[in-house]
Amino acid sequence: MVIVHFGTDKDGATATVDEIERAGGTALVVRAELGVDHDVDTLLAGAEAGLAGRPLDILVNNAAATPAGPLGATTRTEFDRLFAVNVRAPYFIIQRALPLLRDGGRIITLSSVATRMANPTQTSFAMTKSAVETMSRTLAIQLGTRGITVNAVAPGATRTATNGSAFEAPGLAELIAGMTALNRLGGPDDIADVVAFLASDAARWITGQVIDASGGLFLGPRA
Repeated sequence: MVIVHFGTDKDGATATVDEIERAGGTALVVRAELGVDHDVDTLLAGAEAGLAGRPLDILVNNAAATPAGPLGATTRTEFDRLFAVNVRAPYFIIQRALPLLRDGGRIITLSSVATRMANPTQTSFAMTKSAVETMSRTLAIQLGTRGITVNAVAPGATRTATNGSAFEAPGLAELIAGMTALNRLGGPDDIADVVAFLASDAARWITGQVIDASGGLFLGPRA
């Protein structure tokens, strides 16, 4: 059973469920807006109902609020929402999910390559992602005695169905590709495959790590 959470994109969540079912799996959709009061209660109530007493094997924290802008433009409301969605929500989702998570389970949280790049337009966003990287390392120590691995995945510039328009500015996609060792933008499958690896038994000896899944974005100048 796969619990597919969404906040606003119901069509995308439904399409994900359909794809899982076509592959022979079972799934259900749970809606919960993160960053508001009782968000975790709503999400976990739906998840527990769907699991129907079965243990949780894998928890992936994928939801995130987008960058709010540079220091001079970010409002307190935007800043607070970033931390509510990107830091508070995954922290308390993990807290509430732990009794459901089986020994030997997996926790994977999406970070960002923004944590190792000095981008003044993403200061507050990078701060939130640095927080979940620290969270992952410390929880790896706490939960290791149960055989639970805790890791983070840090994507770079990744074109998806929802953010594709952001890369349509003339020359932007080419500029980013030129700063990437593998010379292209990332796609959803590039990130999903890394998450799937960390969720698999093949990654049983990897914990407390941040896996860069950026294609080598901004590693340095090309020769």
